[in-house]
Amino acid sequence: MTGTAIAPAGREAADILAELHARSFDEVWDAATFGQLLALPGSFALLAIAGDTPAGFIMMRVAADEAEILTLAVDPEKRRAGTGRTLLDAGLALAREMGAVKAFLEVSERNAAAIALYTGAGWQETGRRARYYADGSDALMLSVSLA
Repeated sequence: MTGTAIAPAGREAADILAELHARSFDEVWDAATFGQLLALPGSFALLAIAGDTPAGFIMMRVAADEAEILTLAVDPEKRRAGTGRTLLDAGLALAREMGAVKAFLEVSERNAAAIALYTGAGWQETGRRARYYADGSDALMLSVSLA
């Protein structure tokens, strides 16, 4: 991923995060939602910048010794270049620094690319939430040890 930098994204970046999320998912989160999530204790976002253009981001929350990926989005025009894995690795490293020893997430059973990203990074399915998403798809619950 030559020329891509990873940088913290605070509440001032809520508009950028909302735009990237809208380009990546059918379920839209607005800038206010991102601002509220980033205001929560233990929440953080990391933004990938390719050249001078936002390429993607990861948003996570750490509480006690557990981390949760709230969302990870990569601009559709910049996919398949390693950005998702770079963001995943950077987010998990920061969560580990914050004291997390295990991480969790939920992903749509229909999101084959995301499932491949996570399972390729060692995540394992731990459960399922039936009809969790607005489109009726189940959420796969995944986890990984950070120890």
